[in-house]
Amino acid sequence: MSTPSTPVQSTNHSASQNVLLHKSRWRWWEVLLWAAALSSPWVLSSHALIINEIAIVALFALSLDLILGYTGIVSLGHAAFFGMGAYSAALFAKHVMPDPLVGLAVGITTSAVLGAICSVTIQRGTDLTRLMVTLGVGLILMELANKLDWLTGGADGLQGVMMGPVLGRFEFDLAGQTSAWYSLAVLLVLFVIARRFVSSPFGSTLKAIRDNRLRAMAIGIPVSSRLAVVYTVAAAGAGAAGALLAQTTGFASLDVFEFHRSADVMLVLVIGGVGWLYGGVAGAVVFKLMQDFISNITPQYWTFWIGLFLVVLVLVGRERLVRPWTWFQKGGKA
Repeated sequence: MSTPSTPVQSTNHSASQNVLLHKSRWRWWEVLLWAAALSSPWVLSSHALIINEIAIVALFALSLDLILGYTGIVSLGHAAFFGMGAYSAALFAKHVMPDPLVGLAVGITTSAVLGAICSVTIQRGTDLTRLMVTLGVGLILMELANKLDWLTGGADGLQGVMMGPVLGRFEFDLAGQTSAWYSLAVLLVLFVIARRFVSSPFGSTLKAIRDNRLRAMAIGIPVSSRLAVVYTVAAAGAGAAGALLAQTTGFASLDVFEFHRSADVMLVLVIGGVGWLYGGVAGAVVFKLMQDFISNITPQYWTFWIGLFLVVLVLVGRERLVRPWTWFQKGGKA
């Protein structure tokens, strides 16, 4: 027989709901930010290709932040889900149906299933154990894609992937405007879903697990099931990013499983900040623009300058570098 809640408990519950509701509300600058992002493929039409890349990397980083920033699970094999989504969408388009949205759903589903299976591997062990296990899953999938060359194309990659028009109307063009708009729209939809996800009571339990797993278990939070769900959701997001890459480039190769994919998305979150959904978006913008700009100046040594930037970021502190933006958010008040 359940006991009736006391007035104090009801008040605390209402206060918690109000806090979560306040966090989920959109600010004026967010609306302007997304409006500018969605219009950028037309305003900056000559840079549509890099805008598309930024949107895909931002979605990939967003998915990793769900498990790293909000749950405290460190992973070096997140590229496994990215690659699964890429190959699933490419194979579906080549052999079944070229519709982008259906292929995107297929990529998300297959990656989510893989994430649900792999979630068993993160239930136990230390952070070092999880690092090795997640890295191993990515390496296994890359070797499978290499050996199954009759299906995946092996080292030559899966070629001849032709995509149909988005919504039956918008053809993919060489300039990349449709690709950029498509990727940005998917990023926005999944960002809204992720925002609701982390601002819900479920998201609060994830933060409790991140801060102290033993205490979370002691107060009755089902840690294992929470980890399985968030890992599956994060895998689905990474699969969506991989599917977008395959669909907008018309190609899938072993590169999508490479370790540098997982390492780069980790750097993106280091630049933008973990535990903050906009961290992945901001980090993707900075990382891709720096990569594009520096590689045009010094193609052989661009990684050195990005490494130097990361060292400065860690030594100086992100808070000092983003202080002008914080000042702007507060309306110019100290």
